[in-house]
Amino acid sequence: MANYVKISTVAPAAPSEYPTPDQAAVDRMIAFWQRELAQVLPDRPDLIVVPEACDRYPAHSTEDRLRYYRVRANQVRDWFCDVARKHRCHVAYSAVREMPDGTWRNSTQIIGRDGQVLGIYNKNHVVISETTEGGTLCGRDAPIIECDFGRVACAICFDLNFDELRLQYARAKPDLIVFSSMYHGGLMQAYWAYSCRAHMVTSVCRLPSGILSPVGQLLASTTNYYDFVTAVVNLDCKVAHLDGNWEKLAEMREKHGSKVAVFDPGHLASVLISSETNELTSDELVHEFEIELLDDYLARSLAHHHDPRNIEPAQ
Repeated sequence: MANYVKISTVAPAAPSEYPTPDQAAVDRMIAFWQRELAQVLPDRPDLIVVPEACDRYPAHSTEDRLRYYRVRANQVRDWFCDVARKHRCHVAYSAVREMPDGTWRNSTQIIGRDGQVLGIYNKNHVVISETTEGGTLCGRDAPIIECDFGRVACAICFDLNFDELRLQYARAKPDLIVFSSMYHGGLMQAYWAYSCRAHMVTSVCRLPSGILSPVGQLLASTTNYYDFVTAVVNLDCKVAHLDGNWEKLAEMREKHGSKVAVFDPGHLASVLISSETNELTSDELVHEFEIELLDDYLARSLAHHHDPRNIEPAQ
């Protein structure tokens, strides 16, 4: 059945001041995010996403930054937890954090509506200098985090360059990928969304940020005027190739009318099927009309390719 989720992404430029790395800097950072989130909280989102290292002062030296982080500790995270609890929303809080052994991680923490941390993703592919200059180690795992609206995967900045992580998520089949970053990623954003058959929300510091569908369509975006945007997406959806499905899709639309949506992004030969009703799920629609999903079609095509009967003889 339709699974409508309201998502806000907030992607401002980081504060430009150069504060002393003490409690006053922490207080100023919380005040900064109070102003920023005030722009989307009236929308009553289910999820708010902020950029990578969202509570960092770029003007700090490495030494001052680490000193600031130690003063900050969990204060900013706990403030975001309080926001989540008061406004009954999820928050993807992305920040560098210190571990008990004195090393650091570049993490996204998914906070639930009750203000509790539901799961943590540690950036798997850190830029080399993050380790050599800042002591930030690569994350080992890529958990799928269960939220009340669906299954969430995370990626941070440099991660978007690596097939190893993308393919892991493609196998795990999350409903939504949260991408917090300093780097935009360009064409890789749409490719990740399509490859993983998942919606993707991006929050990129001072750069265009938004929400993409599982067929790579940009559904909503920040602009040069507004560094935030809120949109509703339907996570109850499936991706199917058009081959062998043309008549089935027509029959489905003829029978169910506005209870189903079939979106064609063009040039891809794949479409997004969404249930727009509480009466049927997208799985049930696909089963009813025996629609072959894209992954199944590609697997069948690959098996055809590997069948010796279908390959030209060796020379």
